[in-house]
Amino acid sequence: MKLVLVTFLLVSLVLSCSLFEVSMAGSGFCDSKCKVRCSKAGIKDRCLKYCGVCCEKCKCVPSGTYGNKHECPCYRDMKNSKGKPKCP
Repeated sequence: MKLVLVTFLLVSLVLSCSLFEVSMAGSGFCDSKCKVRCSKAGIKDRCLKYCGVCCEKCKCVPSGTYGNKHECPCYRDMKNSKGKPKCP
């Protein structure tokens, strides 16, 4: 009985870890668009993080490295807790 329980727990752990990795992976679309958007950013890690969050929610990223937010109103209108633009 203990062997069955241990085996079940091990299999569950392995499956949950693999599903977690898949859910954490960014989409190819957002990754490529955010890479371009953040190419000239001073703090690339932060830019890529927030661009990815905004892209996943809005399903779009404005072209270029700055501005052009009129191309994606959802991206443009997202605000952080302080009321400032969330998306780079």
